[in-house]
Amino acid sequence: MSIPNSETNNGVPYTQLPESDNNSGNTPAICRRPNKSTFMILTGLVAFLLFFVAVKYGNNDESDDVNPGPVPPEETVCNMLGSNLMPLTTMRTLARGVVEGVSAKSRGHFLGARPFPWTQKILAWQRTSFHFQPKKNWMNDPNGPLYYKGWYHLFYQYNPEAAVWGNIVWGHAVSRDLIHWQHLPAAMVADQWYDINGVWTGSATFLPNGDLIMLYTGSTNESVQVQNLAYPADPSDPLLRKWIKYEGNPVLIPPPGIGLKDFRDPTTAWTTPEGKWRITIGSKINKTGISLVYETIDFKNFELLKGVLHGVPGTGMWECVDFYPVSKIVENGLDTSENGPAVKHVLKSSLDDDRNDYYALGTYDAGAGKWVPDNPIIDVGIGLRYDYGNFYASKTFYDQEKKRRVLWAWIKETDSEAADICKGWASLQSIPRTIKYDKKTGSNIITWPVAEVENLRSNNNEFNKVVVKPGSIVPLEVGSATQLDIMAEFEVDQNVLKKVDGSNATYDCIKSGGSAERGALGPFGLLVLTDNSLSEQTPIYFYIAKDLTGNFNTFFCNDLTRSSEATDVRKLIYGSTVPVLLGEKLSLRTLVDHSIVESFAQNGRTAITSRVYPTKAIYENAKIYLFNNATDISVTATIKIWQMNSANIKSN
Repeated sequence: MSIPNSETNNGVPYTQLPESDNNSGNTPAICRRPNKSTFMILTGLVAFLLFFVAVKYGNNDESDDVNPGPVPPEETVCNMLGSNLMPLTTMRTLARGVVEGVSAKSRGHFLGARPFPWTQKILAWQRTSFHFQPKKNWMNDPNGPLYYKGWYHLFYQYNPEAAVWGNIVWGHAVSRDLIHWQHLPAAMVADQWYDINGVWTGSATFLPNGDLIMLYTGSTNESVQVQNLAYPADPSDPLLRKWIKYEGNPVLIPPPGIGLKDFRDPTTAWTTPEGKWRITIGSKINKTGISLVYETIDFKNFELLKGVLHGVPGTGMWECVDFYPVSKIVENGLDTSENGPAVKHVLKSSLDDDRNDYYALGTYDAGAGKWVPDNPIIDVGIGLRYDYGNFYASKTFYDQEKKRRVLWAWIKETDSEAADICKGWASLQSIPRTIKYDKKTGSNIITWPVAEVENLRSNNNEFNKVVVKPGSIVPLEVGSATQLDIMAEFEVDQNVLKKVDGSNATYDCIKSGGSAERGALGPFGLLVLTDNSLSEQTPIYFYIAKDLTGNFNTFFCNDLTRSSEATDVRKLIYGSTVPVLLGEKLSLRTLVDHSIVESFAQNGRTAITSRVYPTKAIYENAKIYLFNNATDISVTATIKIWQMNSANIKSN
């Protein structure tokens, strides 16, 4: 899919900074040519794939009404990528998943250029070391996360057959600490008429007696979305290895007026004052995104409440809805059924139209079964997001062991599907994050990596009071910069800020020229996954804008436009504003783990996750720098950087 220039800004060079040696010597190795004994076989495979591409990419129709078809053999795709035989095309693959009734799960990303000749060495580097992912194949939404008898459980959408979406079952893994994982066999597979086309997203609920139930969406033999009930076959098994599907499934079908493919992803249930249970399910009416509310006593028989929990015109289909309380007073997380005057409720939706996760804070009226946003201007789908980068289909759970609410999310690939097939896997889960109400601002939540990730920290380097002058770059010598946990603070002279003239110009991370666009008060920050020649770099930065009345707005951005020399990866600019209160220093935390970069500003008020696919800035050639591309201010940086050990993720 061609990316509009307003999104990529690929033609904007980095502003000229101190000279460096451009001969880095990091040219990717070239794949071996096929020898004569395999030439005829390879020729046949090439012909097959050329035909496949011609059929599937032979028009420039942007519609998603045709599936992309069978997956070419991994060896075929790898040989074609490595030998640079992949056909030149400006077309993209048609999106997987749309016909089946879920959000698009693939993109071609050829971007009008021949795919990059990826080598196995480069592709191997992309695999992460402390993020959760299966050993191979496709993964998407997190499902039914929970804590049970000493173990954290993560279920997830999984294709056991290929590195593309399809054949969806529930993968399953367990952990003692949310970091080190043991894969288990699939928890639920598509083996009944009501889920034969996919065991889709669902949520877990604990009953007062400790029993555990799971509600999930199934795609029927006629591709109708229905809700189903399942429960552990052996509740005494802490690993929950086997599940039973209720014989009376489905327990819910789309109600009148709701599309047969617009009814999915039941939430964790919460209790009413009368002792009943409620769940909400995402849907839409025309272009209004809605969350339907159902009431039940036994999770087998449900009543649809009148109206909706909430709806927002123009936001389209709501999927993976989440609904939970946060305390305005205490630091602990809350069970999903908590309510009261010291509680705010978060309503979150994953928007099918733009594939981002939006949330809003509001008040839940249990009697009426309605939720009202605190500020309608930043309602669900038109305001705040959990993360302003690559972050979707998120799911929270209440961790009763540590009294916290934990957030998971699917981090998709933004390279080509061909590269995914060649490397044999696709997608990650984010580092699990805690969620808290921001008591200082009162208008947003805070997300932050769970404390357990800090147990992976090893050697550290500290850089104190480093002055970074306008238009300069400062290298930070830490060795390889492939697996890092970075904490940084930036100070700007307040007297200088007051003297700088304001402007009526507006700033927007996404629409800007990225880190190359120089302003009086920014950008400045970090360059991660950067090679010695600076030809590949991933800036994470602040930009301060001052208006004509003297007010300041601070932006937190991540520029991928020069993150890779590959032609078949998506290179966007992400970002948004971040609240900065009087007296606060600018602070960020960034986790670098090979091809994923997760960044948090102001202790988690704003977060940005990105996927990065460098061709040079890998292994020992991945470096980190400070940079300041502002014109009128110097910044003083204090940084602490830890090398990160790998998590232990065992196959079943």
